[in-house]
Amino acid sequence: QVQLVESGGGLVQAGGSLRLSCAASGMRFSVMDMAWYRQAPGKQRELVAIVGSGGSTSYADPVKGRFTISRDNAKNTVYLQMNSLKPEDTAFYYCNQFTVGWSRAIDSWGQGTQVTVSS
Repeated sequence: QVQLVESGGGLVQAGGSLRLSCAASGMRFSVMDMAWYRQAPGKQRELVAIVGSGGSTSYADPVKGRFTISRDNAKNTVYLQMNSLKPEDTAFYYCNQFTVGWSRAIDSWGQGTQVTVSS
């Protein structure tokens, strides 16, 4: 079955950086579009960044220019480099495949990794 294990979160001051990793198994990783999502307390999960199977990337407006998504197909791993972190980036971060209508289509998630940005 699909397993997604996120890591790399932590507590960081505003302006700092973190690098998240997500190890995937049980899926045809190299042919799938992958994404990072986040969910802040009391808010709905939102899409943060997408990396296509061919390496193309796209970002949500709030993180453009600060976050970089990448993937290593040899390791079945997707990364999120987060720079210039802001308190509003505080959330649980999750990786998963990306598909149109993901909020309704995806019903299985990993445990996520918590990112807390202090002001």
